[in-house]
Amino acid sequence: MKITIIGSGYVGLVTGACLSEHGNDVLCLDLDPRKIEMLQRGEIPIYEPGLEEIVQRNAAAGRLRFTTDIVESVAHGTVQFIAVGTPPDEDGSADLQYVLAAARNIARYMTDYKVVVDKSTVPVGTADKVKAAIGETLRERGVELPFSVVSNPEFLKEGAAVEDFMKPDRIVVGADDERAIHAMRAIYQPFQRNHDRTLVMDVRSAELTKYAANAMLATRISFMNELANLAEVLGADIELVRRGIGSDPRIGYSFLYPGVGYGGSCFPKDVKALCRSAQENGMDLQVLTAVEAANDAQKLRLVQKVVARFGDDLTGKRFALWGLAFKPRTDDMREAPSLVIVQELLSRGATVCAFDPVAMKEARRILGERIDYAASPMAALDNADALLVVTEWKEFQAPDFERVKSLLKQPVIIDGRNLFDPQTVKAYGIDYDAIGRH
Repeated sequence: MKITIIGSGYVGLVTGACLSEHGNDVLCLDLDPRKIEMLQRGEIPIYEPGLEEIVQRNAAAGRLRFTTDIVESVAHGTVQFIAVGTPPDEDGSADLQYVLAAARNIARYMTDYKVVVDKSTVPVGTADKVKAAIGETLRERGVELPFSVVSNPEFLKEGAAVEDFMKPDRIVVGADDERAIHAMRAIYQPFQRNHDRTLVMDVRSAELTKYAANAMLATRISFMNELANLAEVLGADIELVRRGIGSDPRIGYSFLYPGVGYGGSCFPKDVKALCRSAQENGMDLQVLTAVEAANDAQKLRLVQKVVARFGDDLTGKRFALWGLAFKPRTDDMREAPSLVIVQELLSRGATVCAFDPVAMKEARRILGERIDYAASPMAALDNADALLVVTEWKEFQAPDFERVKSLLKQPVIIDGRNLFDPQTVKAYGIDYDAIGRH
């Protein structure tokens, strides 16, 4: 099948690469010539395990191509996936200008039937706006051409996106005509040979499903963070509490790990957008409003622990940070807790030395030389007053605690991800402070 992907960012590139891996003829469009040149050289602009190999393999086979030519991209695919950015507007709503621009471009140059697929995370009602934009542009051209608009939200976890696409839990298709549904089933059939995981529903339900999923996961995170803070006050151990409630099959263990708050490109943006959609329809989502407030507060938790130990004026103090990305297995620092932590420490006069296995380049782009960058986890500890664990990379999970103690100016670890067993760390003579543990 000939497929066009509009937008070669995170979602678009993963989608295009994985579809080409199963034999489809995929053309990826992006208006950034530097990005397209990079992709044509076999390089990828993001860090995502396994993606570079798939891109290179299918590009070499001719199944995956990249272009900046809009006319070529519209002519290529019967199915046109829109996977452009939907950044938050000033009021928190999703900015749909790029989605609607893509829709108009399709309508401007199409000459036959197209299935236009909203792959970007968009508010309920976006498909109607896309349909209207295409219809209006076709009328301006004075032509009548058939088309369908489909909602097909992505459910990709950064750091495991390729696996998620190749082995999906579910495939949500929102459509109201059989021709489009048939095309979508044909695209996804190779990804569900074991059993059918496709959920076909109306368009608006599909659009809401994506927001609802992310909002539920964000809620679990903020809930556990607040319980962890309470556990500290009450003298309970949140890890034991987590096991106790996670063993209930109605609850389960996923997304019950307390920490320093969620970040990334999805949860913060989508919670805001869903709250904004509710407000525009005369409703307040009280639970999600509290989820967002709790998350904002949690990003300050490590700094509060630092201040409680070293005082509000941190002039002359140096802190080592392990982890800069918002989660492991990605270099994404959008809305990362590390950015809040770094800013708060610097504003109090401290210096910071950080290490992250893959996000150092992105950190330099964002933070410049405001902090120091270490060549290894241990190098970051040199002459530091404390180690702050911010991201739960596997590389950090079994350190040489004797060496950690010897390198730190003061034997203090403030663990924002509860990576270590408190008693094990304390046995080395290290003062260990975690989230909701004792």
